[in-house]
Amino acid sequence: MSVLERWLEALGETPGLTSITGEEARRVHLDQSLAAADTVRRFEGAIVDVGSGGGAPGIPLAVALPEREVTLLESSRRKCAFLERWARELPNVHVVCGRAEEQPVDHWGVAVAKALSSPPVAAEWCLPLAAPGGAAILFVGPSAELGRVLLVAEQLAAEPAESPSGLLVLRKVGATPPGFPRRPGVARKRPLA
Repeated sequence: MSVLERWLEALGETPGLTSITGEEARRVHLDQSLAAADTVRRFEGAIVDVGSGGGAPGIPLAVALPEREVTLLESSRRKCAFLERWARELPNVHVVCGRAEEQPVDHWGVAVAKALSSPPVAAEWCLPLAAPGGAAILFVGPSAELGRVLLVAEQLAAEPAESPSGLLVLRKVGATPPGFPRRPGVARKRPLA
């Protein structure tokens, strides 16, 4: 059994990581994550999976892109323990247990987020992590409030880029402006847009 098959099985068996099971879990956690690999390849540098949870999309992307370093960023210690188990099997993966607002600014080539928060809030958490020339790639649904996300991107030195269905790509065009990231919890309590 491949590492991704074993990870998907463990994800479903570990309480508190996902309520999605069976073929739907494969589609949502594995197939959708792998479908983003070509979009991630458009940007150079290390990848950070913000709010990694059980490891999607970070773990599938690490397997699909073995030449890229992948950081699984998660604030829950319990979830970090699950992620660390898989990081030991994947040499290009490491886990950081912490919040997005406390991480180095303009540091990673690509910041990805899947089911993290509303897209405007996810954009505010991800964009400061991406270096100029990099991108934030958000997994979005049809109710993504694109206008609000673009207002956030404009304030954080980013602009929309060509995005395949189900993804929103925000290309970082400059350094993160002073005052960002805001203190932990502020983005959710007082969204920029």
